[in-house]
Amino acid sequence: MLTLLLVEDNEKLRAALRAGLEQTSAVRVAGETVSGEEALAHCLAQESPDVILMDVHLAGPMNGIEAAVAIRREFPRLPVVFYSIQDDETYYRDFRRSGILSHYAYVRKSNYLLPQMILPLLHDAVAGRSFIDPEIESRVQQVRHKDEQSPLALLEPNEQAVARLLALGMSNEQIAARLGFRDKRTISRVNGQIYAAWRLNENATDEKVARTRAVIIAREGRLIAWDAEGVARIVNEKNEWIVWEGK
Repeated sequence: MLTLLLVEDNEKLRAALRAGLEQTSAVRVAGETVSGEEALAHCLAQESPDVILMDVHLAGPMNGIEAAVAIRREFPRLPVVFYSIQDDETYYRDFRRSGILSHYAYVRKSNYLLPQMILPLLHDAVAGRSFIDPEIESRVQQVRHKDEQSPLALLEPNEQAVARLLALGMSNEQIAARLGFRDKRTISRVNGQIYAAWRLNENATDEKVARTRAVIIAREGRLIAWDAEGVARIVNEKNEWIVWEGK
């Protein structure tokens, strides 16, 4: 019989899951929590369960993905089954960055409504296997593609910080003050690196033009290329450069 930690902030659903899973006679719910913080505390204070059934959207600041990462830091590859009704890029992005490779499943609640459907996922996770709902996998890959196309991915962390403040219309002096630089000329040098990374120094010889275009790119969240005539182009889903006319 598997011992299970149930992490769910919906009281009615939590009670139904507990009753249904225990009725299978294959699971004993060893604990219930409503937040990721409580789940971590439970695992540290109690004997760790065989497997965790974890909602992705939870009460408290820590979501289910973040909670699993924190728990598995203390208990490597502790099996976790994630389930969710949330279609939020934040969760897909957190999952992609989590590095979780095995001993897990990630499914939509709507596709796995019954305890008898969840039970095989729990056993598979305990056995070291991995499974992700095809719909969720598709969304994870969409987020991955979107992130890889993000212009910020071409910048180092300090350059990313400056680019975000450029997008807010701040001057070099204001950015330097916000980020704690003593010399505003440092921001000018960082701006130059941003222009180079986004290839704005190729056709925008005027710094003001390059800065304006950098602001547009930062606000749009996608790479835009201007030719010598000032025509702007973006990459479409087919990886083709097409004329961009803004929103």
